[in-house]
Amino acid sequence: MKIFLDTANISEIRRAAEAGLIDGVTTNPTLLARASGGKDAKEIFKEIAEIVDGPVSAEVVGLDAETMLSEGQRLAELHPNIVIKVPLTEDGLKACRQFRAEGIGVNVTLCFSPLQALLAAKAGATFISPFVGRLDDIAADGMQLISQIRQIYDNYGMETEILVASIRHPQHVVESALMGADCSTIPPKVLWQLAKHPLTDKGIDAFLEDWKTLGQDL
Repeated sequence: MKIFLDTANISEIRRAAEAGLIDGVTTNPTLLARASGGKDAKEIFKEIAEIVDGPVSAEVVGLDAETMLSEGQRLAELHPNIVIKVPLTEDGLKACRQFRAEGIGVNVTLCFSPLQALLAAKAGATFISPFVGRLDDIAADGMQLISQIRQIYDNYGMETEILVASIRHPQHVVESALMGADCSTIPPKVLWQLAKHPLTDKGIDAFLEDWKTLGQDL
């Protein structure tokens, strides 16, 4: 499963990229607002795309298809790694179809139902982003949605990649991988939690204590 980092924080992206842990980055207006520090959003996208050798999702903010296309075409010109992020609305699907006809990758976001995911695939989406955490927040089963989309896409050989979004904890990542999701986009805090386990820490402490008894240097 591909791992994307869900942030616009340059230092976190660089840290994860240098560790070889991520295959791409997703951003949204909220993440940009937190990380911009007054920098122009387009410059942030370009910087991220230079760091990460993989798709970088940049979201349009227009709500009609014509505005989405205009904004998305400008974003796509910034760097070959840029993928345009559009909302799962009728206009978003129209824009998706046109972007794909122009050879521009599209991440259709804010997906909350299997039927929405089916329509996104019909529109040619490169990625579909189901928001599992937000479904969990309203007492629905976010991971069931991933299972349903996986089955539908497999039933019909649909090539749209399932990009699990709104991940809140490591168990979401485990279940995504077990269900066969193509990608998951993970906040930095959760990404670093994936490498942690108390038994690993305990084992390291024990090994170091035993090494001290040897009184040697490597």
